[in-house]
Amino acid sequence: MSRPADDGPVLRVEGVDLVRDGRHLLRSISLTVRAGEHWALLGANGAGKSTLLGLLGAVNHPTRGVVQVLGRTLGRVDLRELRTYLGHVNPRHAPDGPLRAREVVLTGLTNTAALVPRWAPSPEEAGRADRLLALLGVSGRAEASWDTLSQGERGRALIARALMPRPRLLLLDEPATGLDLAAREQLLASIDALRAGNPSLATVLVTHHLEELPATTTHAMLLRGGECLAAGAVAGVLTTELVSACFGHPVRIARSEDGRWSARAALVVGPLAGPLVGAGTGGPSGEESP
Repeated sequence: MSRPADDGPVLRVEGVDLVRDGRHLLRSISLTVRAGEHWALLGANGAGKSTLLGLLGAVNHPTRGVVQVLGRTLGRVDLRELRTYLGHVNPRHAPDGPLRAREVVLTGLTNTAALVPRWAPSPEEAGRADRLLALLGVSGRAEASWDTLSQGERGRALIARALMPRPRLLLLDEPATGLDLAAREQLLASIDALRAGNPSLATVLVTHHLEELPATTTHAMLLRGGECLAAGAVAGVLTTELVSACFGHPVRIARSEDGRWSARAALVVGPLAGPLVGAGTGGPSGEESP
């Protein structure tokens, strides 16, 4: 397969169903992602986010409908070869063997879990690995063994690995999984910096926490039960009404001045909204409540 063209939509999904054992995992999904757009796929556990990401990452075929990745239609192209032109960040990636952080990044060129025997990067490729590690704030750990890196350092190194083949598309599958507060903020700042420095790069990020969305997110799709509830520019999708419907729970959505989102449970009005006083609990004066 020749290298995909550097124009046209990065992703095009039309009327896609994915059925397994007679059960619809995805139903009637349509989506178009263009260069420079940064999409978020949001929904509760089991909504179909990672399933859809598997189609976008040329891992699976749809049961019905059309999926085009970098202009190539799934079902008419070698998936393994197509995946070499994508950047896919899986925080559960495990290197094969004892590798240093820099070596893990270099495996992004060969799309392998280990260094390929008798293969060596060119000076330009080695320099690119170092520049990406610096961009993502982990250059000081380049020679550290993988098993000594923190979860946050691994997450940023895996983004560097995914960027080694210069992809037009970067897929991030819950990249903040398992990170503490500081590591999460470092990761999101790195993603924002990466997007700012690569204006033609398109990204798709999966999460079920709005607090884990980078400020540079431009578009969003809400999934519920394998169906698209809403999709488009974030201003029209990440609203209190739509997010509440997506998660089946009343929440209030707010966006701060720095572009980040937060979600809080809305006030529930009803018999459970009053003070919770247990039987036999004393009142303010120590007397038993009536």
